Amino acid sequence: MKLLKSSLLASAAGFAAVAGAQAADLPAKKVVPIEYVRVCSAYGAGFFYIPGTDTCIRLSGRARLDVGYQPTSARTSNGSQGDTTGYIGLARINVDARTQTAYGTLRAFVRLQFASRTGATGGLRSGTQERIGNAFAATGQDQAGRVQQFVNTDKAFIQFAGLTAGRASSFFDFYAHDFEFAGATANSDLQSTNLLAYTSKLGDSGLSATVSLEDPSFRRNTIFSQESQTVGAPSRVLITTNALGVPTFSTLDVSQRNRMPDFVGVLRYDAAWGSAQLSAAVKELNTSSIIGNPLVVGAANGFAANTVGNGLAPSSEYGWAVQGGVKINMPFIAPGDTLYLQGAYGEGATLYTGYSSYNGSYTSRASTINGAPFDPYMADATLNPLTGKIELSTSFTAVASFLHYWSPEWRSAVFGSYGEMSFARGAREANAAAYAGSAFAGNANSALFVGAPGTRSFALSPVLRDNYQFVAGGSLIWSPVKDLDIGLEGFYTKIGAQNGRIIDQTNNGTLTAAAINAGAAVRTVSSQDTFQVRARVQRDF
Repeated sequence: MKLLKSSLLASAAGFAAVAGAQAADLPAKKVVPIEYVRVCSAYGAGFFYIPGTDTCIRLSGRARLDVGYQPTSARTSNGSQGDTTGYIGLARINVDARTQTAYGTLRAFVRLQFASRTGATGGLRSGTQERIGNAFAATGQDQAGRVQQFVNTDKAFIQFAGLTAGRASSFFDFYAHDFEFAGATANSDLQSTNLLAYTSKLGDSGLSATVSLEDPSFRRNTIFSQESQTVGAPSRVLITTNALGVPTFSTLDVSQRNRMPDFVGVLRYDAAWGSAQLSAAVKELNTSSIIGNPLVVGAANGFAANTVGNGLAPSSEYGWAVQGGVKINMPFIAPGDTLYLQGAYGEGATLYTGYSSYNGSYTSRASTINGAPFDPYMADATLNPLTGKIELSTSFTAVASFLHYWSPEWRSAVFGSYGEMSFARGAREANAAAYAGSAFAGNANSALFVGAPGTRSFALSPVLRDNYQFVAGGSLIWSPVKDLDIGLEGFYTKIGAQNGRIIDQTNNGTLTAAAINAGAAVRTVSSQDTFQVRARVQRDF
């Protein structure tokens, strides 16, 4: 047994020696080096090198829940009315890629946002985003008008040697609701548009200038149409009158076409104390040629002859806006404290001055309050049906907002704005003359004129009434750990006619112009107000 054991051990040692010798004769296999992800410190925290490249990338994002309450004045058969609560669940993904070149930093930034919005109250379900194709509405019996999926390429731009190209925030904007949840104040805030811009530093003083060509599609708040607010919106226009003064009308499609970009110029100053910015913009307003068949409308006095004729469209008009703002850092009160002051004025440019409803834009009349007694009109312009000319609206806004840190974990914001909107002189009278006799039929046709100028029904019509809006609110936010916000915001808003009274569209039932002119008792209002409370839980990473 002892001899057998010794023999086996000797044999094993021999095999091992032979195997080792053969292995030593084989070519050595080179081990592939492992390339670990390296931190990139050139652009701040969170960046790392893409393996195998000299490009640094940062991935970040956001998760958010908003819950809002706003009272409603009525519950009607309209699917978007009657809600008092709304909800938003939002997701955001950011990708920031940067490469250092001989010309400076080459940057590409992408931000995608997704949200589920429910409840029609106070902007939580957004008519604005639906009208420009960023949101898609449900159609169920209990969901239509109150459930919406939001998908948006919020940012996708390239920056290189002063050039910015792609989808980005408008360079015109300054304050842009920085300290607000709902964005209720009246001020310019175009979060996403397509643009091509160039920015140049003017010396080393912190002064810079930008020229930007921006997509006009997202800065149009319509040319008013008496008959429709959708694509192919017809607006009546006088063709000619006969020897007896009987007018012949046709219609123009006042849905605008993209013919030239909006031109934006900005002068900005940045310093340790804060920032200041002066912005200006010019935009085109246009209509189509005459559409449809001419329409003869009863005898009338004072109609001009051949104002459009020959199938020609009115000439374009050009709207414009200017805005000035200042941001003041106030560390002497508390670290992080900041004050914004901003004002804007424009003609034919309500979405540049920021005169809009937080519950909807891109429409001639936007409801701020569910079941509102009247909807304010906010069109950029009207088409004068008697002259065939585009006539611009004027608007102005002023906003102030202050952020204060009570401690590193607690902060508050207070904000307020005031604005006014006025249509061209005689715009109501001209449209009423072309549409005289249209009936006021309760909610369904409250957009129609209700009689000729000088009548009681015309005086009480809501159409093209000059209006104003006032907003004031505040918030309290707790950040127990970095990048986590738990907050509550409340605000009050009031909208009213600059003069006169308006038929209450929700509390009168069915009315006719004849009944109103005959002295029928009608409920009227001169203003309306509401409030909203919104809670938010948000995590950035």
